[in-house]
Amino acid sequence: MTYGRSGCNATLAKGVNIIVTHQLIPSSATVPKSTVVGPFCVLGENVVLGENVVLGVGCVLGEGAKVGDGSELGHYVSIGAQAEIGAHTRIGDHTTVYPRTVLGEDGFIGSNSSIGRLPKAAATSTVKAQADLPPLRMENNYTIGCSTVLYAGTSYADKAFIGDGAVVRERCAIGQNVVIGSGVAVENDTKIGSFTKIQTGSYITAYMEIEERVFIAPMVTTTNDNYMGRTEKRFKSIKGATIRRGARIGGGAILLPGVHVAPETFVAAGALVTKDTKEKRVIKGFPAKDLREVPEEELL
Repeated sequence: MTYGRSGCNATLAKGVNIIVTHQLIPSSATVPKSTVVGPFCVLGENVVLGENVVLGVGCVLGEGAKVGDGSELGHYVSIGAQAEIGAHTRIGDHTTVYPRTVLGEDGFIGSNSSIGRLPKAAATSTVKAQADLPPLRMENNYTIGCSTVLYAGTSYADKAFIGDGAVVRERCAIGQNVVIGSGVAVENDTKIGSFTKIQTGSYITAYMEIEERVFIAPMVTTTNDNYMGRTEKRFKSIKGATIRRGARIGGGAILLPGVHVAPETFVAAGALVTKDTKEKRVIKGFPAKDLREVPEEELL
């Protein structure tokens, strides 16, 4: 089958030929001759496609969407109105990029992902509503796995890596070269510093600050509500942990609301951190207690 701008020829059994009209492309759209547009694609008014763009079967691009040179969209990809896709981006099948989202160059997004969606909180949630939430912004050289959900209002610096099935909520700031592993949940209003790694299945609660070069092992749990959903007092005291530069949190550790993990702290696997730690110390236990200094050769 040969894709075209207005139709295609399909060869059936016994030499029967049919002509299929399969695209809706308004005259206001910019579609270079080098572009390949698959069957059943729908382009909105003023869509701009770059050179050598490839659109798979059934792609839908909203009004004013832009797709940069050399980008490839899989089958049934939806790009919202005014969204911008940087050059040389690959997007997997059945992925949705929501309106006004801005994605940089040389990116990869796996299949079945939702990028830039707007939040809708429960009536009893501590999440602060924001009607004018800005769009998601992703800088260059990013990798986003399959079935990820990334909300609007969050910014990502260069070389972000988001694993399969991860969720990152609104109003977060993600630094350069951050790794957010498969199945990780990062809640709203959280900052993550450059070169930090958060491994599979960890839960990063809302209103946290994680500085640069922090390591968080698999299945770490962080918390932010000492009242656990009871009484109005909780709304004034919601606060996640603060994890300072170079700290390391072992697998399965639990951090209670508002604790400060000092720079270069080493939290042993399975520890329960109930109070602030001291710099360059190993803490261990349930609850965690100060054990010894971190060896010099392990410091940044």
